[in-house]
Amino acid sequence: MLAKKTPLLQSFRSLVFRHASHLSRQQYDVIVVGGGHAGTEAAAAAARVGAETLLVTQKKNTIGALSCNPSLGGIGKGQLVKEVDALDGLCGRAGDWAGIHFSILNRSKGPAVWGPRAQLDRQRYREFIQSELLSTPRLTVLEGSVEELLVTEPNPEEPGQHRVKGICLANGNHPISASSVVLTTGTFLSGSLFVGQTTSPGGRIGDAPSSPGLSQTLRERLGLRTGRLRTGTPPRIVKDSVDLSEAQLHPPDSHPTPFSFLNTHTHCKPEEQLPCYLTFTTPGVERVVRESLHLNCHIQQDAKGPRYCPSIESRVLRFPGRRHQVWLEPEGMASDLLYPQGLSMTMPPDVQLRLIREIPAMHRAEIHTPGYGVQYDFVCPTQLSPALQVKSTQGLFLAGQINGTTGYEEAAAQGLWAGVNAARWALSMPLVALSRTESYIGVLIDDLVSRGITEPYRMFTSRAEYRTSLRPDNADLRLTLKGFEEVGCVSSLRYQKAVRVRDKLQEALAALEAIALSSAKWRKKLPGIHMTVYKSHCDLQKKEIERVQKEENMCLSPDLDYFSLPISLSEEVREILDRVRPSTLGAASRLQGITPAAVINLLHYVKYTGQKERGIHRNQPNQKEQGEEQRCLHCEEF
Repeated sequence: MLAKKTPLLQSFRSLVFRHASHLSRQQYDVIVVGGGHAGTEAAAAAARVGAETLLVTQKKNTIGALSCNPSLGGIGKGQLVKEVDALDGLCGRAGDWAGIHFSILNRSKGPAVWGPRAQLDRQRYREFIQSELLSTPRLTVLEGSVEELLVTEPNPEEPGQHRVKGICLANGNHPISASSVVLTTGTFLSGSLFVGQTTSPGGRIGDAPSSPGLSQTLRERLGLRTGRLRTGTPPRIVKDSVDLSEAQLHPPDSHPTPFSFLNTHTHCKPEEQLPCYLTFTTPGVERVVRESLHLNCHIQQDAKGPRYCPSIESRVLRFPGRRHQVWLEPEGMASDLLYPQGLSMTMPPDVQLRLIREIPAMHRAEIHTPGYGVQYDFVCPTQLSPALQVKSTQGLFLAGQINGTTGYEEAAAQGLWAGVNAARWALSMPLVALSRTESYIGVLIDDLVSRGITEPYRMFTSRAEYRTSLRPDNADLRLTLKGFEEVGCVSSLRYQKAVRVRDKLQEALAALEAIALSSAKWRKKLPGIHMTVYKSHCDLQKKEIERVQKEENMCLSPDLDYFSLPISLSEEVREILDRVRPSTLGAASRLQGITPAAVINLLHYVKYTGQKERGIHRNQPNQKEQGEEQRCLHCEEF
């Protein structure tokens, strides 16, 4: 079954009615500012909790737009989509409706790191989100630009120096009051667009930035610390101008796996899916980048860009002489455009065309829309509580790129949780938090509010120390029941289905546990069935985390060569460790960008090396004068 989608005509009638009814209504429980992935999830979640909610967006027809890449999910990101769906969010069902190429990334590895992913039809996705929002009870959509927040004295019985009580629109209309406000401004907060040496205000091509008064309110009136980040998007390529025979064909999975736990199949039939294609950059691409640097003011700016989705200029400068992947992705069933994933660029349009044509598959390519860069303000997320409420301001919640993240999935996850808590605040209910032990959403929020960011944050499975328990397949068992019983954002229909699944699984597990066989015998009795035994891994992983906490005083040698350590560490982690050179394992674990998995791997290396060296030291002269009692890399007991 595919979850039912509201007819668009009905949604349009609903929109007309709600817009008209707003003229006589100036008081809401929750106001959500922004109609992107964070805003749509926040508005829908607040309404599901029971709050009268207003979504304010600059253009109603861009609600749910895929501003950059036409895809959803991936490694780490797919887990977020599954969790948003388990909490009755929108993006999973929208992905199932709009998907045109489904695949499970990392399928050769264990289920804990599988990454559900789909290429999307841009138009179908936008239509689904708009249809769902405009048919959601207690939710009104208003087109407008927010000039500033209404700020008053705080409630003395609650922590905080300020209190937000609503918004003022830029068109001079009367203020609109609310008990809580969720800001999901994306790249629009003081946004600037960059193409070559040209700069113009905007948060997305064709759209204006948010009102400067909003940024001023955050900085000057509320005293929040803000920073500047940047991102970019590739040019869109005319599909018929590309020689796809020069690229590697990558077909989708033959049996699409839906994102939503409510769906048994996707809207797109398996045989109707579209393929993707893989090609690579050439030395000519690097030459064009280097020759045009003086024409590219975006790449010369100090604002931090995304490490894991960098522009081609950044890739060339950081990794000279390398061949870089370029994925040619379809933008829709009826679209005549391709999205060149990996070719985000901000050079002048004529130079972009020169660069594109240095790739064999695109030697005659035509550009439909040039790539461009965006710079925007963000609020340092350590100023937020785990409920995503600004600590110093009662009733103000932030979600999405305003918190320093990048990606649709990260934005949607934050939006849902901010919307839940904004509604609970407005309805005088206690705020709720998700632990990093129970969800990727909890990992995401905990990383943001406790560690902050130095560059746009992206989710990976390596950030979750309990990832063997936080799998894509069990997100409903982890979160749906809690979402209904404790949070109030899950429908009874979804809850009842999750309960049935839980009960059937428990019955099956009880029956299996009554039969004791070795793994080899199980494989013999169940040939052809891939079996993973995860319980022992989960138990071991929990002990490892406890061990890290106990042994955080373990010393790290000051001369460790982190770039050559024979352990699994990302380049980002190696760079951070090499730059900071923490003296202890505990100090390393608290560095921004150091994942729990990296700490565990480092712990194992130190302990293993210490055991080997200790055996050597037994046969050597007394070392006390050299600091034998110091707790260093070559010691085992602490």
